[in-house]
This record gives sequence, C-alpha cells and structure tokens, in this order.
Amino acid sequence: MSVHATAIVTEGAVIPASCTVGPYCTVGPNVVLGEECQLVSHVVLDGHTTLGKGCRVYSFACVGIAPQDLKYAGEPTRVEIGEGTVIREYVTISRGTAGGGGCTRVGAGCLIMAYVHIGHDCTIGNGCILPNGATLAGHVTVEDFATLSAMAPVHQYCTIGRYAYIGGGTTITQDVLPYSLVSAERNNHAYGLNKVGLQRRGFTDDQLRDLAKAMRLLTSGKRNTSQAVEEIQQMLTSGAGDEHVKYLAEFAAGSERGVIK
Repeated sequence: MSVHATAIVTEGAVIPASCTVGPYCTVGPNVVLGEECQLVSHVVLDGHTTLGKGCRVYSFACVGIAPQDLKYAGEPTRVEIGEGTVIREYVTISRGTAGGGGCTRVGAGCLIMAYVHIGHDCTIGNGCILPNGATLAGHVTVEDFATLSAMAPVHQYCTIGRYAYIGGGTTITQDVLPYSLVSAERNNHAYGLNKVGLQRRGFTDDQLRDLAKAMRLLTSGKRNTSQAVEEIQQMLTSGAGDEHVKYLAEFAAGSERGVIK
C-alpha cells in the first residue's frame, strides 16, 4: 500500500494494498478500509469505522470520532460509509451511541461537501448530496437521493424523504416529504415537486404528473394530512399513480414529527 511517511496507522487497522494514505493522516486500530480508498492528507479515522470500496476522504475530515453526546461513555459504537462516497474538507462524522442504535451510516455514492457535520446515529441513504455547512443533529434520517443545500441545519429525529430537495439556509424541524422542494425563501414551506431532480433521475412525464397531483393534495388547500392521504389513496384505487405516489402517502401518514407543508 502507499502510506506516507508522516501518516500514523495504528496496529490492527485493515488497509488493502490498493489504498493510499496521504501525509499526516491518523488511522485508528479498529478502522477497516475497502479497496482503492484514498485519504488525501490530515484525515482522522477513529473508532470502529468501515469505508467501502473507492471512498475518497479529503484534508482535515474526521470520521468515526466520539459523538457530541454527554451520555456517551466510550461504548464501541460504529460508523459505516458506503462504496464510492466522497467526503470533503473539514467534514465531521460522529460514531453512534448505545441508546441510538450504535451506528452512524452513510450510503454509497454520496457527496459530503466541506464543513458538513453528521451527528451520531444518523442514517444517510445512497446517492445523497450534503453541500457545504449542512448540519445534521443526532438521529436524523436522509433517504436515498435526497439533496440538502448549503448551511441547512436539520433537527434531531427528523427524516428527509427520498428525492427531496432543501434550499440553502433552510432550518428543518419537521419531516420533509419525499419528492418535494422546501425552502426558507418560502417561509420554510414545501412549495412543489422536485421536478428537475426527478427528471434527472429518469422519472417519466406520467409519474411526474401523478406525483404533482398527490403533492398538491398534501401541501395546498385546507385539508389536513389525514384527509390528503385519504384522497391520495382514492387516487391510487382509481388506477392513478404508482409505487412513488403510494410511498409519498405512506410517508406522510407515518410521520411522527409531522411533515413540512
């Protein structure tokens, strides 16, 4: 393997020969790297941390560090990073806590930009984008292909639905509907379908039309969430919509914190 002379790799760490460990990196004894990972420089990997194949971690990122939780007492909790995920400069990813499931997970193919913080016991899906300065408190769930924007803080125990898009500087204190757009410029309201993002992911015109109709039922008018979900279920019964519309209704019905409307 290629390990710079100034790097510190503790005995017990598992680093395949295809990996590169750059200058001044520190790798703890319980770290496991997949094939072809690259630690650019000044990276800290601590705790029971696993990186999948082809991950790239940039300077001054800290992954697997102890959680910022006063209840944490040194338990051997974990961080798991999926294949091909890129972690940019000054990112901090805390390992899990015993009371929160014991693991912080980031899926495959994610882009975690500079200065992002991912708190303990968070679960990030595949293909997610977290831009500069986004901050996830503990126990946050971000589902597949969701995108946050810069400087967006997310309250603990919130869920960001799949394919959702959150505008810059938007404070999230409730669950974000899948497929939706949410922005501080609209008073932290969901204001429509993430149409451009869904088109880029290959959604058809029919799927977009049905999702837009279901989204309007949830976010417009005087219906409460239960009434909107009932109308969406009637829509599905009549043959309109597919598994994405069904999932949108299930997400709204199952939200414990309430959804941003």
